Amino acid sequence: MIPVGLARTRPSYAGLHPPYHPGRAYPELASLFGTDSGDGQSGGPPNTVYAAVRAALRGLGLDAANFGTERWNPLGELIPSSGGRVVLKPNFIRHWNPEPGQSVESVITHGSILRAVADYAFLAAGAGPEGSVCIAEAPQMDCEFARIREIAGLDALVRFYEEAAGRRLEVVDLRREEVRFRDGIVCERHPLPGDPRGYRAVDLGEKSFFHEQGFDPDRYRGADYDPEPTSEHHRDGRHEYLLSETVLSADLVVNLPKLKTHKKTGVTLALKNLVGINGDKNWLPHHSLGSPAEGGDEYPEPRALDRWRSRALDWARPWLQRGQGLPLFRLARRIESVTRGDEFVRAGNWHGNRTTWRMCLDLNRCFYYSDARGFWPDAPAPTRHALTVLDGIVAGEDAGPLAPRDRPLGVVIAGTDPLGVDLAAVRLMGFDEERIPKLREAMADEKLRVTAVRRPDDVVVNEVDVEDFRTRERRLVELDADSPFLAHPGWRGHVERTRTRP
Repeated sequence: MIPVGLARTRPSYAGLHPPYHPGRAYPELASLFGTDSGDGQSGGPPNTVYAAVRAALRGLGLDAANFGTERWNPLGELIPSSGGRVVLKPNFIRHWNPEPGQSVESVITHGSILRAVADYAFLAAGAGPEGSVCIAEAPQMDCEFARIREIAGLDALVRFYEEAAGRRLEVVDLRREEVRFRDGIVCERHPLPGDPRGYRAVDLGEKSFFHEQGFDPDRYRGADYDPEPTSEHHRDGRHEYLLSETVLSADLVVNLPKLKTHKKTGVTLALKNLVGINGDKNWLPHHSLGSPAEGGDEYPEPRALDRWRSRALDWARPWLQRGQGLPLFRLARRIESVTRGDEFVRAGNWHGNRTTWRMCLDLNRCFYYSDARGFWPDAPAPTRHALTVLDGIVAGEDAGPLAPRDRPLGVVIAGTDPLGVDLAAVRLMGFDEERIPKLREAMADEKLRVTAVRRPDDVVVNEVDVEDFRTRERRLVELDADSPFLAHPGWRGHVERTRTRP
């Protein structure tokens, strides 16, 4: 059985402020911060998020023999030796939520989750000079990372660890470029330093989920206007991804996704969050030009209006790439928004997208079979350890991942098998894993040997009480949503569960 730790708590981050102290003195933190409560460990308001992270790790069974003592080191058994390098990979897709009345809390991983996991990461990395912890992420192109640092309290965390523990918390924006949009059109581009450790092109070749699936590489479209890089890296038997060396050289990566819906894959969660380890999002196929009848998945039906829009956008791409004619294209985008609204299917934002889930699973394949030494596609087992801690305190429904409605849920889910975590999450959302290609195909396809899950019954959920840490073992199929999530408009009616709890 594949274990997953689940903790339920108050569905709010209210009252929590950087650097998000635990609110009580947990015994295992003494070796990191000392026993003096004057450093702020036990001061401040109760931190129910910290307690939930701790409980979820307890439910996963990590270092179970030492839980409740100063020796408890839950991440320690996932690192080969003391002096390891731990990378925390949050979901920092962008710094605002455009949905009126909704918060950014349902868009990005909250800083209180980062604080709790960072404490245990520093414990596992050890006190030696080689031991290190880094927060690394490649947000969407239009994300202002300076605002993310402020919203998540990253700079306060950096200062805190330096002053309270003499440890350095590194923060890295893995992107090579940041852009500014106006009316949906890129109007400014700013180069970024990128990953200080560089990048590595990983070619999956025949191990790719795109291999021999009948795709026309000239139809691939990525995250930017120029389609050439997307097609270039996915043709003639090549399927290349540009991955961060900061991530690939880590001894342990802790994946910290947000629990929310997604326009192209139905849900975000653990498997999808690895899109943020890629240094150039235009290497990533997001959809294929045209309707299914035309060999694509951009929109459902070959209607004249959608076909005209697609061709007009492709005609405009070279102009947009050069930054020419921007006022005209911005006007056209405003007119379209007024006349058609924002919920019509475009750019593969629907349940028929057959491109993005393949790209997502390809990235997991790259990640789990690459390390500091290279790429090992034929290894009998994954070459690295990874842990997922899923932030579902305030989740996101409806128009995720960019404009979700806040959905207070109050859960943290932890697991070393990413699919096990995702299956538990979709059950709590009221969605059917068999109707989500990313999850269904991950269970069925032997190429993705990063997961031992072949059916939902393979997963056991250890639900831990946050107050007394009593554990209740449950089958995955016993999990259900108190009230089902509202799916993304392009997925509505195509992802919800139709079966009731057994």
